Amino acid sequence: MSLSVEALSVAIGEKRLLDDVSVAFASGRVTAILGPNGAGKSTLMSCLSGLMQPSGGRVLLNERSRDEYERRDLARRVGYLPQDADVHWNVDVATLVGLGRFPHRGRWGETPADRAAVARAMAATDVAGFATRGVSTLSGGERARVLLARVLAGEPEWLLADEPLANLDPAHQLDGLDALRRVATAGAGVIVVLHDLNHAARVADDVLLLRDGRVVAFGPPDRVLTQTLVAATYGVDTHVGVTPGGRRFLIPTGRLA
Repeated sequence: MSLSVEALSVAIGEKRLLDDVSVAFASGRVTAILGPNGAGKSTLMSCLSGLMQPSGGRVLLNERSRDEYERRDLARRVGYLPQDADVHWNVDVATLVGLGRFPHRGRWGETPADRAAVARAMAATDVAGFATRGVSTLSGGERARVLLARVLAGEPEWLLADEPLANLDPAHQLDGLDALRRVATAGAGVIVVLHDLNHAARVADDVLLLRDGRVVAFGPPDRVLTQTLVAATYGVDTHVGVTPGGRRFLIPTGRLA
């Protein structure tokens, strides 16, 4: 399974949101996309998911143009959790998570495999305990976990998540990172937009740094999350260290002049 972009560009009027971006993502790995506000992170995710058509270049899924796929087939292969995902009706949690199985369902409706996938997704995101609650009764963090569960329930070949940890407390942020890691370990590709450099250092096999719609660097965290490249991307000085357990960490210490 492969997913890549070739010379991808997106322009709105005179403003270029993406400029000649070429990246090959790998299945079975977690790729974290990082960059300052306005770097083009969400625009790239929208192009990968099919919600936005690029001005130039192309998106390839398994070496075929994404546009060649029938919409239902694409929905089975690519699951997308947008940054501002919301729910506009008050269904219960289990029903909402079950909607993630919709692209897989045939004429006979829900199957045991569908129910098992929903159960696994709810367990992975720690939402099984409020399966019968209405979505409108949930906190922002609870709702974020339910929406992630809905995408996980579809068991896509590629999981795209745009800032899925934004409304979560620290414990559930770690749970979310672990859930993404398990998806990749099972063989799917995971592409996730993050703001926290340390979350990326913790979960990512590869890191894509973007600035002003262009690629600054792409590769393993120990080669990309460096003082020099973080400075070039964010304009900040950073202390890079290693915990006693061998985990890399980064602390921004100030803006560069």
